[in-house]
Order: sequence, then C-alpha cells, then structure tokens
Amino acid sequence: MVSSGFKDQLVACIPSLRRFAVALARDGNLADDLVQETLLRAWEHSEQFEPGTNLRAWAFTILRNYFLTNYRRQKRYLNTEEELLENSAYQKPGQVGVMELNDFARALEELPSCQREALVLVAVSGFTIEEAAAICGVPVGTIKSRVSRARAKLQDHVFDDAEFIPPAMRALPAGPAVRPY
Repeated sequence: MVSSGFKDQLVACIPSLRRFAVALARDGNLADDLVQETLLRAWEHSEQFEPGTNLRAWAFTILRNYFLTNYRRQKRYLNTEEELLENSAYQKPGQVGVMELNDFARALEELPSCQREALVLVAVSGFTIEEAAAICGVPVGTIKSRVSRARAKLQDHVFDDAEFIPPAMRALPAGPAVRPY
C-alpha cells in the first residue's frame, strides 16, 4: 500500500519532471508521455523507494533512464503534409524579446544532450551538483564540467552577435580567460 505522503510528494514533482522531460525530449507530447510513464513506474515500484531519501531525485532518475532506454535512439518522422506545413511555418515575432528567447531556446537545443541534461538538472530543476551526478550516474566532476561547458556555449551564442554585446564588454580583450558572466 502506497502512503499518502509518497503520493503527495510524487504529485509535487510533476511540474519539474515535465520541465526536465521537455528538455530531454524536445517535444511536448513526448515529454507528457515520459512524465506519465515515470509516474506509473514510480507508483508500481513504490516499495523500492527508501523513505527518508530524495523522492524527487528518484523520480528524475526513473524519467532519465526511461528516456535513455526508449526515446534517444528513436527518430520522429513527420507523417503528413499538414505536420510539415505546421512545423515549417514561420511567423516573425512581434518583439525583440521573443526573438532573443527563440535564439536562446535554439542554442539550448543545439547543446549536446549530456550538457543540456546537466544544465537543466542544475540550473532549471534546482538539483545540487551531487544530486545531478547521482541522477545521471556520473562523477560530480563530470556534472560540473558539463554544466560549465553548457553555460560557456550558451554564453558564446548569446554574445556572438555584436548587437547583444553591451558597449562596455565590446572593449574587453578577446580570449578564453574573459567570459562575460
């Protein structure tokens, strides 16, 4: 029998699980399926959860493992011309902020999956480096490196265009030692 505390904690994880699933799958529908399967698996295996440990990290690990097992190798093909038109339609954003957000989202999507995953776990989902390392099953140093590289690549992308570089930063010498954080 599942305790009500377990149920409440699991339900509280849903929004952050969905954000992580969207970052992994890059598709809202697949993300919803991932979250649903994660919740189902967590519920079915609730007796394996050790009370007093981090349920949120346990659920994230289930989601990540399920994604790696079932979705990473699959390729999604467009089935209809309607989907092709829907996905290729371009509408110019009305505000510069929307364009910048789209550029950032595109840059985030272009990151290698291991870097994107580490960045989302630490920067978006709020896990500590140690918790993210446990979820991914890698050493702490590997997560630190992945997060650092992801942030640097995003920073390079954002400041790649001279329009986005503040005037004070344009005068800084170029080089790897100077990063506008």
